[in-house]
Amino acid sequence: MIPYGKQSINDDDVAAVVEALKSDFLTCGPKVDEFEKAFAEFVGAKHAVAVCNATAALHLAMLVAEIGKGDRVITSANTFLSSANCAAFVGATPDFCDIDQQTHLMCADALENMWTSDIKAVISVAYAGQSADMPRIAEIAREHGAVIIEDACHGTGGGLERDGKAYRQGGHPWADITTFSFHPVKTLTTGEGGILVTDNDAFAAQARQLRTHGMTREQNDFSGLGSDSPALSEQGQWYYEMQQLGYNYRITDIQCALGLSQLKRLPQFIERRREIVEKYNTAFTNRDWIKTPTLTCEQDRDHVSWHIYTLLIDFEHLNKTRTEVMAELRANGVGSQVLYIPVYLQPYYRNTYSYHEGKCPQAEHYYERCLSIPLYPDLTNSQVNHIISSILNLSS
Repeated sequence: MIPYGKQSINDDDVAAVVEALKSDFLTCGPKVDEFEKAFAEFVGAKHAVAVCNATAALHLAMLVAEIGKGDRVITSANTFLSSANCAAFVGATPDFCDIDQQTHLMCADALENMWTSDIKAVISVAYAGQSADMPRIAEIAREHGAVIIEDACHGTGGGLERDGKAYRQGGHPWADITTFSFHPVKTLTTGEGGILVTDNDAFAAQARQLRTHGMTREQNDFSGLGSDSPALSEQGQWYYEMQQLGYNYRITDIQCALGLSQLKRLPQFIERRREIVEKYNTAFTNRDWIKTPTLTCEQDRDHVSWHIYTLLIDFEHLNKTRTEVMAELRANGVGSQVLYIPVYLQPYYRNTYSYHEGKCPQAEHYYERCLSIPLYPDLTNSQVNHIISSILNLSS
């Protein structure tokens, strides 16, 4: 079975993990700092804070931006649960913006038209690895004083080009915070893991403290234990203070060792993903029952990292249901996936916030037709050809 996504692990990755396992630190050691610095440099950001998963990174983004009760947070209707859940974690109201009919990313016009005074943050999702119209989204949000977060969990290593200048996601000026995922099916893996990047010194310092129980060992931050006794006033090398309620969102040295090794191969991973995408585009373009992905801007073609490849299929034309199509592909050894169900239609969101069908018509239309097919660097050309023929044979 060819899965829709899969990690790529080589001997260098294994050796890096073994070296970490044999070192003095399995966690809270030097590999975390090394990985953070290397990743920040790679994307062009000032700070990177590595955490246990990307959901934790999104939660920290909400906390450092001081989002809370009474605030509304807008994200794309076409995303995974965590892009919205992070707002609910802090007591804010998650709300959903419809997607652009062509790119299936957050629609800037829809965002502008739905704006209300209680919106304090916008989480734009780089679905499949593509950034939405970030300059326009940033302009709208900043006009109203809202924080902009790019959920680039699909976009590790990718970027965009505007006015002749190329940027990596995490390194462009249209987001205050960017988050990435290192889940195994993403473009780079640490097993599980995530990272928050920002150029904001205060955001980064807060994220680091909140990641580790709200605790600090920085002497300049100490305020004391409220006692004049010599024993309680002594601040030796063991000393630490918990200054706010934080979380255990740490990532391990083992994971970061893998991340460092994978980071060296990331350009190679992305190049191969783009090669496969071009093969798919060539095979599926100009078919009346299939629509291939549309770029936000044509100049982004050489910058998107392509985490997933999603087709829009006219199942009625095929006279088959999506379930039947997926079963037929599976019988031919080809895995597929549906990404995503509009988040507001989930029972929790309907019951808690009274959202209902019809809120974001474009996202619902997209969900009715979308199907993601295999895309990962270790796919062979023979496998890619088999995937293409299996899909084209659906119409026979």
